[in-house]
Formats: sequence, structure tokens, C-alpha cells
Amino acid sequence: MNSIKRSLVPRTLFAGALLMSGANPHCAAQAQTADHSSMTDSGETTQAKIVRAMSAGPADVARFARIIDTDANGDTIVLREGNNGFTCMPGNPKAVGDPPMCEDAASMQWGADFKAHKPKPTNTVPGITYMLAGATQRSDSDPYDKTSPPIPIGPHWMIMWPFDPKTTGLPTKHKPTGAYIMWAGSPYAHVHIMGRP
Repeated sequence: MNSIKRSLVPRTLFAGALLMSGANPHCAAQAQTADHSSMTDSGETTQAKIVRAMSAGPADVARFARIIDTDANGDTIVLREGNNGFTCMPGNPKAVGDPPMCEDAASMQWGADFKAHKPKPTNTVPGITYMLAGATQRSDSDPYDKTSPPIPIGPHWMIMWPFDPKTTGLPTKHKPTGAYIMWAGSPYAHVHIMGRP
């Protein structure tokens, strides 16, 4: 993983938060630590959410990642502390665009900017997001589409940086294998790489 990031220096994958579910990972003061045996607002145990969050990342990333969720008020809850710079979230399996994911700090910034509708993401290096449990999305072209039918996406990982299809030669429609650029032409364009790294 580090070799991938080094190869992208000078640097800069959503998704979706890419399409973040309301988690505010930058509110450390509001963060609470959950009791692993307790039931969460959704009626799931904390352990079940941890398992789902970890399903999004490669085992060597998820094993040491911080795991967070949000409560009914939208406040961040720490389900488990971590120490490798990645944060995993369980997402909401009943919601489109809210899959389990594991992200590094640059992708967390990208997702927070997207959620806040900032004109463009402010991460200064490429971010890495894993969605190895798959995802759903609404559109390959419109970041804020809320009405199109859901598009199921298989296991993939993303590079959160404004890639351009004209300079990369990558397609702009999702496909089951290879790579494509999602939301091309927008400041939130990023590369989807289908499959597991």
C-alpha cells in the first residue's frame, strides 16, 4: 500500500464517502467510545458493526484501523481505536451510497469536503478508499444525484484525486473489471479500481 502512495507523489478514491453517511470524523471532541457488547441505535451490536466495517478493507489494513460510526444525533462514535492511519466505517446496508469503507486521512478529508458541498476537495495528497464489500451509487457522472436507480458496484478501491479522462485515457462509466473515472469533469472526480488490490 505504501508503495502505491509513494508512486503517486506528488500526490493526490469517494466514495462514496464518498457519500459519507453523516459521520464527522473531524469532531474528536464529540467522539465517544462504544461498549462492544452494547446494542447500537440501529439495533445491531457494536461487534457486528466492527465486523462489517472491517469487511471493506484488506485484512492487513482493517486489522489495525480505527473504526467509527455515527449515533442518532450524527455524532461520531469510536467503535474501536486503531493505529495505522486508516479509519473504517460500517455504513448503512439499507441506504444507497453508504457502504462499508476504509479510508486514509486524505480520503477522510475528501469525504468531509464532499459532504459539506465544498467547491472542491482540500486534501493535498491522493487518498485511498477501500470498498471491498461492494457498494451502491446513483450516478457515474453526477456527484449529488439523489433520484436515479441504484447501481450495484462490486468490490473495488479508489484513489481520491481529480483524475481527468482526457489525460489518463480511462473510461467514465463503471465496469466490472479494470479502472474508470467516476464523476469525471467535476472537482470530485476519482478513480475506481475494480477488484481487490
